[in-house]
Amino acid sequence: MTVYPLTGVIRPYAWGSRTAIAELQGRPTPTEGPEAELWLGAHPGDPSTVPGPDGPVTLTTLIDGDPAGQLGAAVAERFGTRLPYLMKVLAAAAPLSLQAHPDLKYAAEAFARQEADPSLPKNYTDGNHKPEMLVALTPFDALCGFRPAEVSAAVLTELAVADLEPVVAVLRAGDLSEAVRLLLTWPVDRRPALIDAVVAAAASAPADHPHHESFRLATELARHYPGDPGVLVALLLNLVHLAPGEAIWMPAGNLHAYLNGLGVELMAASDNVLRGGLTPKRVDVDELLRVLRFETLDDPLLHGAEIAPGVTSWRVPVPDFELYRVELTADRPPVTLPGHGPRIILGATGDVHVGAEHGIPVTLQPGTAAYAPASGGPLTAAGLGTLFVAAVPD
Repeated sequence: MTVYPLTGVIRPYAWGSRTAIAELQGRPTPTEGPEAELWLGAHPGDPSTVPGPDGPVTLTTLIDGDPAGQLGAAVAERFGTRLPYLMKVLAAAAPLSLQAHPDLKYAAEAFARQEADPSLPKNYTDGNHKPEMLVALTPFDALCGFRPAEVSAAVLTELAVADLEPVVAVLRAGDLSEAVRLLLTWPVDRRPALIDAVVAAAASAPADHPHHESFRLATELARHYPGDPGVLVALLLNLVHLAPGEAIWMPAGNLHAYLNGLGVELMAASDNVLRGGLTPKRVDVDELLRVLRFETLDDPLLHGAEIAPGVTSWRVPVPDFELYRVELTADRPPVTLPGHGPRIILGATGDVHVGAEHGIPVTLQPGTAAYAPASGGPLTAAGLGTLFVAAVPD
């Protein structure tokens, strides 16, 4: 086959929405449990499936049987039998953990050390990096990267909580690293009182206060994660409100958290996550501090470029993936899909047919996907609707 219907796996994390993915796919809502992420790819944790002669076959199995044909010679030479990216539809109904991901060199070294020494904490699932990007399908709120230290100092100062004065002092000196360390290592027995004081101060501020949005964020995060120091670390980050079609980019070392909304996420094929708070899961502060990049992120948005009528490209500085959005309208003829190597195509709106010169086309509706091997040749899309195409940079 030159294009395969692709069936992904939904992960039911507690923070997931019970309506968003189902509504996208046209299923009844609310669902029985949360639906947080729809995984589309060949990640061994939850590989997608394609039709086979005797039933569904995992994409992992398909690629393992013919790496050069499925991935293309250049991709197979660089990445072996691994599809280098993982595509997701992410649906957040509650805030996710504050997290960051290691760069490729550190991930490989740390994973090797961990595998060689069973006594080490199990922080890494593989030796790969996990840079990621997200394009909003609905209004989407996120925390992404550190804002200027002086802005964070001003926010904490306005709370007038005496215990935060040491943190304010290091922020005024421009030391983001020490500010994060102080907050994440705050004595456990004193955390609830500190966060209660912050929430009380934030809640009492007038609606026209210049830092009202940050104060409202603190009270909302504390409602979900009472006593969690991540509530305070979040106040050091950029709060981003994405409109549909806008994107953010999380390179290695970028501290971030998704808050709510539905989006298309594309990342390197890894599950390495180092958490810093806003989670009941394990937090390794020392390891997180080793991978974080304490740099101000002046513009959290990832800006796309229109490379052809109706085709937007988001290029990122890694060799693992790139993302395109293709919008088909009544006044446009069938479109040759962009991208190289193995591609995953996700339907976002409408009803679109995707096919190659030979073979049976796949019809994509919202929330359904297709996989096209590198050997399948050029792909054409026809119909009305919007597609997202994940590919490997040429």
